Amino acid sequence: MKNIHLIVVGTASLLLLSGCSTKQPEIAKAQTDCVVQGEDAPTWVCGNDQKIADNMYYGVGSASMSKIGYGYTSREANADARSVLAQRIETEIKDKIEHFSRSTGVASNEIADKVSTQVSKQVAKISLTDSKQIRSWEHPKNGSLFVMLSVEKSNVNRAARQGVLSSFKNNDAQWQQLQSKEALEGLDKEFTVIDPKLI
Repeated sequence: MKNIHLIVVGTASLLLLSGCSTKQPEIAKAQTDCVVQGEDAPTWVCGNDQKIADNMYYGVGSASMSKIGYGYTSREANADARSVLAQRIETEIKDKIEHFSRSTGVASNEIADKVSTQVSKQVAKISLTDSKQIRSWEHPKNGSLFVMLSVEKSNVNRAARQGVLSSFKNNDAQWQQLQSKEALEGLDKEFTVIDPKLI
């Protein structure tokens, strides 16, 4: 009786083990930080790694695949990315000019607002001519195209610094204040220009 009991337990154990061995292990799907329309995408597509390099501004844009063709889709995606990039540059330049004006006292709030709005828009337009496409990704199912454009911060800062100086030159009193060492150092701090030859 004891032997029969051992045989039954042994057989059950073998059946259990053989049942487990035929079952395929589940393969865990890799988690991604970016899913676009049901597909894993590079993290930059979702804007999750905008800090690729500290010396650059970035803009990501997209366009649905057009019946006209890839060339048209690419132009549309790049136009969208330029719009995003321009908004990012405008916002940052405006903040820097307002901070500079407040910290140095070279202009009233009203004049600082006017200068920051004028210069930030002007700089964004100029900077976009220097922008370059550095990445692209096409959705594997629907062909939507995503692109990333970048522009060097030094180019943006150079144009912004010149824009601030030109704007304040129109008012003698403000121009005199801007010529102080403290004001010029504040301007240089906000709009650092790095010579690429020195890097």
